[in-house]
Amino acid sequence: MIVIHHNPDCETSRNVLAIIEAAGYTPVIVAYLTEGWTRSQLLALLAAADLTPRKALRETKSPAADLGLLAPDVSDEAILDAMLQHPVLVNRPIVCSPRGVKLCRPSETVLELLDAWPPEPFYKEDGTLLNSTLARQAGN
Repeated sequence: MIVIHHNPDCETSRNVLAIIEAAGYTPVIVAYLTEGWTRSQLLALLAAADLTPRKALRETKSPAADLGLLAPDVSDEAILDAMLQHPVLVNRPIVCSPRGVKLCRPSETVLELLDAWPPEPFYKEDGTLLNSTLARQAGN
């Protein structure tokens, strides 16, 4: 099973979802902006992806700066608390598969989590050619 923590307003998240679906998967889509997170769920997801709250913090196009979360002395606990209140602060998309859990930025990162790949040539939503051959050499 593949799970994508997805923001439909994010181009990278849409690209990752398109790659997963083109590869023949029907992922479970978690609309985390509307569903939100529980503390245990978010901690488990970050641990599985080997991310700290700071590493998973969406710094641009989010309220991170307005909330004072970008200062180096802000604790991971404070960032986590803010992520629970403002789910948009979690960078996306995060994908879970039997091969692991990753923050899939850039979108090609998702290929490391898939056994089956989309047929070539595959163009991402923005028209960029997804070069599967290079991606395979890098991680699959």
